[in-house]
Amino acid sequence: QVQLVESGGGLVQTGGSLRLSCKFSGRAFSDYAMGWFRQAPGKEREFVASITQSGGSAHASDPVKGRFTISRDNVKNMVYLQMNSLKSEDTAVYYCAASVIMSSIPSVGADFRFWGQGTQVTVSS
Repeated sequence: QVQLVESGGGLVQTGGSLRLSCKFSGRAFSDYAMGWFRQAPGKEREFVASITQSGGSAHASDPVKGRFTISRDNVKNMVYLQMNSLKSEDTAVYYCAASVIMSSIPSVGADFRFWGQGTQVTVSS
């Protein structure tokens, strides 16, 4: 069974940076595309970014494009989300997710089979 454990969330000021980490275990990490989603209070879960199994291709949503970068380390079984120029609207619980899709870069929740428990990111002005 795949397990995902996020870390790195916290409180940061507007314009600051954070790096989220997600530890993957239970299966072969390189078989899974990985993604990050977020959910703010009272809002639906939102796609943030995803990366293919090899790390050769990545996709980010328009609200975070140019500010957030997803990456992975297939030796350490880790996926990261580097978040720069943070805004108050980035405040949310951030979730790591794993997908078995190989034909394209997954970008919707239904594409992902396994989910972490989430880590809170709060951006204050």
